Amino acid sequence: WGWYAFDPGTNLVYFGTGNPAPWNETMRPGDNKWTMTIFGRDVDTGEAKFGYQKTPHDEWDYAGVNVMMLSDQKDASGKMRKLLTHPDRNGIVYTLDRTNGDLVSANKIDDTVNVFKKVDLKSGTPVRDPEFGTRMDHLARDVCPSAMGYHNQGHDSYDPKRQLFFMGINHICMDWEPFMLPYRAGQFFVGATLNMYPGPKGDRQNFEGLGQIKAYNAITGNFKWEKMERFAVWGGTLATAGNLVFYGTLDGYIKARDSDTGELLWKFKLPSGVIGYPITYTHKGTQ
Repeated sequence: WGWYAFDPGTNLVYFGTGNPAPWNETMRPGDNKWTMTIFGRDVDTGEAKFGYQKTPHDEWDYAGVNVMMLSDQKDASGKMRKLLTHPDRNGIVYTLDRTNGDLVSANKIDDTVNVFKKVDLKSGTPVRDPEFGTRMDHLARDVCPSAMGYHNQGHDSYDPKRQLFFMGINHICMDWEPFMLPYRAGQFFVGATLNMYPGPKGDRQNFEGLGQIKAYNAITGNFKWEKMERFAVWGGTLATAGNLVFYGTLDGYIKARDSDTGELLWKFKLPSGVIGYPITYTHKGTQ
């Protein structure tokens, strides 16, 4: 139900698939293929060139449909490659070779992600921490990220000069308790009770610090800078050649930060919270 990208050079369309149901993982054993998968499909025939399942047997409603960003960069060995970068709701930002689906990098969007210890780059499989699993008869507490994901509907942006992706982040964790339920046609088929709150870097008493804005290098896996926000950064970002990154916030501001440092340079109050994306265009030579 999310977003896709098309590359005329590879003739492939790239998109992600959603989560399995019900949320009670005990009721659906196995990997639940091909949920939570990045597909590259031939746009003429629909044939899948590759499929990479990020979260086999998803336990947390981490629907993997977020933005697919295409870039051409040199990898760690210096080889120029056609890449696809995807910040997932599961708290991992993935970079694949978009010609064949090979995994190039997989890093935590924030160091507070705890459902996975890491992603094995050879197998592509996440290494789970069972303490934060959602099995029956286990109340999982302080699960990070929440079912909203550390990244959700925002369309992020890429600065080719700096080789940085500017990402709007949710910093929200949860408690999760599953329960058994029968399937009834036309009724919700969920099977879990959730409680959400700010992540460890936020202010849980005042329910602030629910978001972040970050500058990420997909090749090194490093974050050049990160800044906390009062609420989740739900809308997307816009990188410009003028060394600025623009984005909106749920408390009703459009902001501009320095692309190199993250310093807040300007903000303007809008009449409502922002869930949409800044855009740029030129008119008579002016951007």
